[in-house]
Parts: sequence; C-alpha cells; structure tokens
Amino acid sequence: MSTTRAFLYCYFSLGLFFFSGTRTVAQQIPERHIRIVVDMVQLNVAVTDSKGNYVVGLHPSDFAITEDRIPQKIATFEEGSAPAQRVADTTPPDNQPLAASADRQDQRLSAADLSMLVAGANVLVLFDTSNYMYRGFVFAQDAIADFIRSLENADKVAFYSYSRDLSRVAPLTSDRSRVLRGVRATVAGDDAALYNCLLLAVKDAAQYPGRKVVVVFSNGPDNASVVPPEDVAELAESTGTAIYMVSTAEAQLEPISTAVFERMTAATGGKAYFARTWKDEKQAFASIRDDLEHLYSLSYYPRPNPNRGWRTIKVKLVGQQFQKYHVRTRDGYRPQPSRFSSESASASSLPGPGTK
Repeated sequence: MSTTRAFLYCYFSLGLFFFSGTRTVAQQIPERHIRIVVDMVQLNVAVTDSKGNYVVGLHPSDFAITEDRIPQKIATFEEGSAPAQRVADTTPPDNQPLAASADRQDQRLSAADLSMLVAGANVLVLFDTSNYMYRGFVFAQDAIADFIRSLENADKVAFYSYSRDLSRVAPLTSDRSRVLRGVRATVAGDDAALYNCLLLAVKDAAQYPGRKVVVVFSNGPDNASVVPPEDVAELAESTGTAIYMVSTAEAQLEPISTAVFERMTAATGGKAYFARTWKDEKQAFASIRDDLEHLYSLSYYPRPNPNRGWRTIKVKLVGQQFQKYHVRTRDGYRPQPSRFSSESASASSLPGPGTK
C-alpha cells in the first residue's frame, strides 16, 4: 500500500506439561516470534507559490492532513534533505493500528526505526529503449547520465531500461559509477510495453522505506502493454511511489498518451514533462532534481477508519497567509490486507525490526 510498514516483534515461549501417574512429562514448544505489520502513511509534499517557486521553511504545524475527512496527527516531518524530526508520539492512535492483534505488546518506534522509515529518496530511473528511440538515443543517454550525477541527496539510484520487457540494468545502489555504466550500455530495440514495465518498477520501489521515486524517460506511446495505466497509478499511490515522466514530442502526437502521462504523474504526486529538444530534456531532469530537493516528507498513523477500500488524502496549509500556495501530493491509497506470521526462532537468533 501507500504506506511505509514497520515490523514489530513479540516473542514468547510456552511449556506444556502432561501428567501420567507419578511421572511428569514436559514438552517444550520451540520459541516463536510473531511479526506484526503496523501501517504508517508517508507523504511527499511539494509546496509552490503562484509563480511555481518552492516554498521553504514551513513547519509541521503549518500542515493539516485528513484521510477520508478524518483529521490525522503528523508523526514525523522532514524538509528536503534536512534530518527527520519526530513531531509526536509515534504510537498509533488509540493503540489500535490497522493490523490488529491480541498479542501485540508495543508499537512504539525507536529513534533508529524512525530514521530508517524516513530515509532520503530512492530513485529508480526507467529508460525507454524501444524502437521509438532510434533517433536522439545518445542525447537521451546524456540527459539521464547528467540527472543521475546530480542526485547528491538521493540515498540510492537504480537504472532500468524497457522495450517489450523490463531490464534491471543496475539495482538500487549508492555507486553512481555502476549506474552510469548501465546507462551507457543500453541499446535501442523492440516495441514499447511502458505500463507493463512501469508496474514492475513500482513493485520494486515499494520494497524500500523512505521516499520512493520512479523517473521515466519515454520517447513515444505504449504499443505493447496488457496492463492498463490506471492499475499502475493505483499501485504507485498505494505504495507511496511518486512517478515523474519526461517524454519527447513524439508522445504528444498521441493525445491519449499525453493525457495518461499527466493524469498518472499528478495522482502520485509527481509531474510530467514534454521535451521538444535535447536541451528541454536536460531541463526537465533538472526540474525533477529540484523537486526532490524541496519536498516535505510527512507521515502519520491512520486513525480508526472502517473504509477498507480507496482512502482519499487531503493535505492543506493552515493559516490565511498560506492559502495562495499550491500543495501537490498523492491523492490517496488503498489499504492492503494485514499480514500476520509466526516463525520458529531461537533466543540467540531473533531478528531485529525491519521496514517495508
């Protein structure tokens, strides 16, 4: 879902005793730990003025979040690349998070867990290497390479390419040189299955905590996918993955593609750019980099909400002086089924908490 997940562990051991005459037989059940999924919704929020300039210096008290019109309490707050700060007690409201369990002992997040949840951006770059790309291929590679070099504040970057199939050229890594080698190694090829491959990229991004961003370079419309773009957009919203798209004028020759690109990116909190020249491509990537550097990250634990379908999120600024500003973030999310698992473990090999 559109959410960051924290795994909290409860451990217990049971001894069962059976009596037969005067002899006592003790049966020891192996120690087990129960993994609980607690849902935290994380939002990436861009605030701009009437001229499109980024508004900086806002505070947690300047934001108001509602989910299905239910007011939410901000748990963590981060501006740009500044350190994350705990705004309120991160214990879920009323001690009743979405993943209910009678065996839950403590939902409070440690400072280390909190830092991991609100880590900086993980950026996945998806490059169109379909047969649409025969012209201007090298210019597109240059623009993408410059973009990757400029991502100083991103924790990690991955590079994927696609035509009919997805190629995971460079997995998520902090090694920029490895990613750049992957960019230079790509060649143009088959038809374009953009939505199929973008869906897989979003699923990959959803595995990581913190900010999740997929940046797509597309040189034309999709002509080989079986996945509708609406499914891609909903998954991206529900996993908190922002989609940015840089497309050339070729895509604008098909109005449907233009509308889909704009609608998909807006729904996830990203943006779509249509570049007519290679210089426009570089400027589009520079704009995306600036956007990532000026995002506010806010998170909250959802208050009790009976709606198990689509939940609408609204973020507004508090105060009359802020009403002229524009707020951009994702529209909402669909909760995924809670997962509850029990695994055998020895006391000496108990795993630490993780996130998703």
